[in-house]
Amino acid sequence: MTLRITALLVTLLAVSACNTLDGVGRDVEEGGEAIQDAAS
Repeated sequence: MTLRITALLVTLLAVSACNTLDGVGRDVEEGGEAIQDAAS
């Protein structure tokens, strides 16, 4: 039982971490585009 709960928590953390990193990647990309637009 404890092993199942631990596995579930690890899976949830992994999925939330992927979503967070994806969001950071989008933010960085949008920031880079804004800099390019300002430079041109």
